[in-house]
Amino acid sequence: VPLVEAGGGLVQIGGTRKLSCVAPSSVNNIVTMGWYRQAPGKQRELVASITNRGNGGEAKYADSVNGRFTITRELNRIYMEMNRLKSEDTAVYYCYAGLKYGTSVSDNWGQGTQVTVSS
Repeated sequence: VPLVEAGGGLVQIGGTRKLSCVAPSSVNNIVTMGWYRQAPGKQRELVASITNRGNGGEAKYADSVNGRFTITRELNRIYMEMNRLKSEDTAVYYCYAGLKYGTSVSDNWGQGTQVTVSS
């Protein structure tokens, strides 16, 4: 399933950036969508995720971004507003969608969008 990401770029420390990711509207078995990130030399980590309405629409955040980032979802589209950005938020951000097939979930990834936070 193709995931189209947008919104990456260069932003100043303390600034705001909004990422978006959309899956095809014809896909109707997405359970969870979210964002992961990978900084140079580090492992990919979960930033934020949100389930669909049928599963409660619950949002979860990494401790490092809780209170600064907000993830929202409209059907097959998610947004993540990132506020009070820090240099340590610099990373490639990957959109994620978990598709349910029976009792299993298939992982789908976007190509990634670079976010660079600098003074």
